[in-house]
Amino acid sequence: MSSEAAGSSLAVIVAARDEADRIGATLAALREALPGAALWVADDASTDGTAEAAMAAGAQVVSRGRPHGKGANMTAAAEAALSVEPPPSLVLLCDGDLGASAGRLPPLTEAVERGECDLAVAAFSRRLGGGFGVALGFARWAIRRCCGLQTKAPISGQRAMRVEVLRATLPFARGYGMEVGMTVDAVRGGYAVREYEVDLEHRATGKTPAGFLHRARQLTDFARVYLSRRRKDRNL
Repeated sequence: MSSEAAGSSLAVIVAARDEADRIGATLAALREALPGAALWVADDASTDGTAEAAMAAGAQVVSRGRPHGKGANMTAAAEAALSVEPPPSLVLLCDGDLGASAGRLPPLTEAVERGECDLAVAAFSRRLGGGFGVALGFARWAIRRCCGLQTKAPISGQRAMRVEVLRATLPFARGYGMEVGMTVDAVRGGYAVREYEVDLEHRATGKTPAGFLHRARQLTDFARVYLSRRRKDRNL
């Protein structure tokens, strides 16, 4: 483990799967915008050299031999980031396909540092790609039903939080349900969640067969999270 990863007050954990063409630019932008931060990459068994590109860019990489899904892989990377001494006091989560726009994420960490909220979520200021909004609409509804919070960006992976929030929301929900579960668990834990518009870019999915399949998988994972949180309510 690098000396940078040990003892940094800010840990950045980047979710990636087959992002070899963008992960280097994403990490370079993060390093420039957040000097001194410990950079971690949760590589979900990429086959295109993502892990090697991330290591070449100076990140600590947490990767396993087969895909486990975003939630499980980010859980493993978060636990690794928390295992250093001393642990970070602030954590930023983001996706590996942001490229140079990852350098625009500091307002999230600054909002938490100022005490405006415990969990700051980036809402993309411009819509890029997407389908007909069914999965997104369900995610908003599920969060509102489970904890009462109205959200604009319920599935944004760009999130800054105090380390206490991270610990309280681990392990993350499986697959693409990670962000929905995290939001519900944070609000139920008494933490303040706030969204901030940020001008970000990412690899968008469009109205294509692959795009619709991706959103169907998202919707399935969102439904699992909703049902699991509703069951918890009934068991209280």
